Amino acid sequence: MSNNNAKATSGTTWHYNKSKNRNAGEQKKKNLSKFRVIPLGGLGEIGKNMTVVEYEDQMLVVDCGIGFPDDSMPGVDLVIPDTTYLEENAHKLQGFVLTHGHEDHIGALPYVLRMVNAPVYGTLLTLGIVESKLEEHGLVKSASLNQVNAGDKIKLGKFSVEFIHVNHSIADACAIAITTGAGTLLFSGDFKIDLTPIQGEPMDLARFGELGKEGVLALFMESTNSERAGYTMSERTVGHSLREIFLSNTDKRIIIATFSSNVHRVQQIIDYSHKCGRKVVLSGRSMVTIINAAVKYGYMDIPEGTIIDINETKRFKPSEITIVTTGTQGEPMSALSRMAFSEHDKVTLGEDDLVVISASTIPGNEKDVTKITNELLKKGVTLLNDEVADVHVSGHACAEELKLLIHMTKPRYFVPMHGEYRHLKRNCQLAKDMGIDVTNTCIAEIGDCLEIGTDVFRIIEKVPSGKVLIDGLGVGDVGSVVLRDRRHLAEDGIIIVVSSIDMDSMQIMSGPDIVSRGFVYVKESEELMDGLRHKAQEVLEKCLDDGVSEYNVIKGRIKDVLTNYIYSITKRKPMILPIIMEV
Repeated sequence: MSNNNAKATSGTTWHYNKSKNRNAGEQKKKNLSKFRVIPLGGLGEIGKNMTVVEYEDQMLVVDCGIGFPDDSMPGVDLVIPDTTYLEENAHKLQGFVLTHGHEDHIGALPYVLRMVNAPVYGTLLTLGIVESKLEEHGLVKSASLNQVNAGDKIKLGKFSVEFIHVNHSIADACAIAITTGAGTLLFSGDFKIDLTPIQGEPMDLARFGELGKEGVLALFMESTNSERAGYTMSERTVGHSLREIFLSNTDKRIIIATFSSNVHRVQQIIDYSHKCGRKVVLSGRSMVTIINAAVKYGYMDIPEGTIIDINETKRFKPSEITIVTTGTQGEPMSALSRMAFSEHDKVTLGEDDLVVISASTIPGNEKDVTKITNELLKKGVTLLNDEVADVHVSGHACAEELKLLIHMTKPRYFVPMHGEYRHLKRNCQLAKDMGIDVTNTCIAEIGDCLEIGTDVFRIIEKVPSGKVLIDGLGVGDVGSVVLRDRRHLAEDGIIIVVSSIDMDSMQIMSGPDIVSRGFVYVKESEELMDGLRHKAQEVLEKCLDDGVSEYNVIKGRIKDVLTNYIYSITKRKPMILPIIMEV
């Protein structure tokens, strides 16, 4: 990881109404240069944040994150943006600039850097987490990681890039200002205004005010909490609640599930555990990875001897143990999920345990979280979450904070980012409330190419975009056809028809045998199985009698006949897979 704080090497149209310009220093001369901004993710969805910024013949990418699969993607592990456009224009790319180290902003880098290898710029902790990910994929040696600090300005080709300190639920988060001859684009990243942060300084509001006076051409602002009124509470609020939890439950083992990236919260949990004479166990791969990086780079201070391996817990009373774990979103293979469903080989939960879920539920994960909650309560544990106690505060700005940033930066144009459509829509309304004309706001879609200049603000085209699915080591090899088959198998099951034939004598040598999986219980459906076997044999015999020797034709006829037969009896349509072997 190199330090590079000074210089790095290398449809719908909205028109600006000059009479409503709120920017200081109106240009006397018309500026014909323009930006092209192309979101490849993070719009109309939670996660997968990635935005291309183009100016003349050069390009930057802001963030490179992953999304998570929904119920329509069985078996899929991760989702990353479609980078076809990026690959086609790789010769223009000056680098990736990162706002912070959350998965939805950096998680796709190990996959994208294989296709488009360009320098990566980020703060110390952000790059520490990226480096750990690249090590897992064997890409550390080929990657160029360049450290910057909040407040730094670097030159990347024709782009001047400034990193501005913000508060978030992970340390070292920044907003990014990108300046060229066309003006300044400001990307807020994920932020909140925390005047009493656990570590470091409050958000650099002074710099945002200065940018507002200098002139911000367009503000690309996060929208996650745009529907929530007021202000987001300080992280210290959680600290007060945690203190009471530890003091009031001295007879219980305490298990706290939280986001592994929230090192400030984990630091508070460790501090209170140490003061109460408890040992701390870190459970979950991502938890261990990120905490190790935070300690390595000085973002956490852990008293010596406080952290123990999970295998050492038998040496202590349960009331002397705190377990900090992942799994707040109900992920099936997470540590908390395995504990809840009695599948964890080291931790068995019971009435003497207090489980604290110190996180809010991400939209779309409600069912999984509810399942875990119910299983935990069945175990007799005492359960605390953000619905009954102040054990979590968001890392995202609420409506009043969003309005404050708009007021301070006074952007000419406004584009909401990072959220579902309802979040983006509400954020546009906030901008309108702050005096930005509706014609100077835009709810873009993934793949839209937004042209932005002094007196132009419009979508000019659509570039290739969408989702690339990650399944195991496969990148993009699971597409719509594969997903359709998986859903078919999950919903209706499969019938396999196996037979051997001799093409020389045109006779059936064995079978047809019928194998059913996920369709019916064979022992209770012998009559149906016999019927299927009889129908398949009839089709085979007729094909051979007619001299049909093409396997695809035979398989197609078997599939058609059995599909109609099964539907007439069961009104179901399982997948039918004929297997014909030649003797």
